[in-house]
Amino acid sequence: MMTDDKIKRINELARKQKAEGLTDEEKAEQAELRREYIESYKRSLVAQLENTYIVDDKGNKQKLTERVKTKEEKKYKS
Repeated sequence: MMTDDKIKRINELARKQKAEGLTDEEKAEQAELRREYIESYKRSLVAQLENTYIVDDKGNKQKLTERVKTKEEKKYKS
């Protein structure tokens, strides 16, 4: 879980990197914290999307579902 302390540490490392550079240990710590932040963000976004409903003109609720990708979209998969 991403805490305020971890976010502060990410920002400290970013400022230090710009000012004077990081040691190898600090670079590894920064990479791990960034990975953890991104994973936390993804989990939060997925949870939000899983609780999203579309309401049509008649007031009917429909749960948001995963869209089926077209052949063209699959072709440009990143």
